[in-house]
Amino acid sequence: MSAISRPDDSILLREDRDGVCTLTLNRPGQMNLLTTEMLEALQEAFDAISADKRVRVIVLAANGKAFSAGHDVKEIRALKELPKIEELFGKCSRMMQTISALPQPVIARVQGVAAAAGCQLVAQCDLALASEAARFTTPGVTWGFFCSTPGVAVGRNVSRKRAMEMLLTGEQIDAKTALEWGLVNRVVAPAELAAATDKFARELADKPPVQLAAGKRAFYQQMDLGAAKAYELASGAISASFAHEEGRQGVDAFLDKRKPPRH
Repeated sequence: MSAISRPDDSILLREDRDGVCTLTLNRPGQMNLLTTEMLEALQEAFDAISADKRVRVIVLAANGKAFSAGHDVKEIRALKELPKIEELFGKCSRMMQTISALPQPVIARVQGVAAAAGCQLVAQCDLALASEAARFTTPGVTWGFFCSTPGVAVGRNVSRKRAMEMLLTGEQIDAKTALEWGLVNRVVAPAELAAATDKFARELADKPPVQLAAGKRAFYQQMDLGAAKAYELASGAISASFAHEEGRQGVDAFLDKRKPPRH
């Protein structure tokens, strides 16, 4: 059976089909930015799904050319004050941790660019399939606001040296490199991405749900005992980065489409 959320102009679409719930970021014109509205929509959806025994697997997808370009820098600039910026990153960190706490496996279906918190979102999912056209980057350092919170999830997926390379250089890596580094599980041709993800999801949906949930929970308990504290620390660091003069200058340059200031 299939159920599709309406209207199609919703910021987050939901489709349920035979135990697989697909959530689709639906702001292609805004590169699916993780605005406060988007974060709250994702949190609400995840909270509802967590108690829905009909859902065996979650696929997180996106419409448009970008999977997600991360946080809305315009929104952060408008917040100005450190406590308000910290509140935004607190919401983001809570949503990210909810993904790991869900009883269902979550698969990211990455069709395009995943930047900054968008890259973090891919890394936070339990599994990820990427199109050959996908690209991954944590570019904040270039603009004066270090990608501290993306570093929590990215650093738990790839080796420390690879994570630091992404975080310190801000350079973009392609899907093949992301696969080699361990950021994604599989890379397929763009035309095959939806079918390959669906096949993967259905393989998981056929597994015993109670054992799948227990296994996922135990895995993260033994691997990520320090994740909450890490996110608390990183949220404070990235919030301070945006509130700092260097970050403010970088935000202005980014939004004005100018080269970042040299320091």
